[in-house]
Amino acid sequence: MRKMDEMEMAISLQSIKWAWLYTVLFLFIWTVIDYVRVGKFNSLAFILLISQNIIKLGMDLYLKGKMDKDEE
Repeated sequence: MRKMDEMEMAISLQSIKWAWLYTVLFLFIWTVIDYVRVGKFNSLAFILLISQNIIKLGMDLYLKGKMDKDEE
């Protein structure tokens, strides 16, 4: 497998961003519908929505910190 060039990397990152946004919106709508039907947040969709965003935030912070250390 060959290494991606800058254009391929940009396209791949853009695709990942759109897929992530779709997943977040889908899970949010699923959670709202489930909340309206049941009256509480006990669905798998809510757990996935929250944990996905916590992992993304945590990885963003970790990787930014790692990049800052590499620059020093």
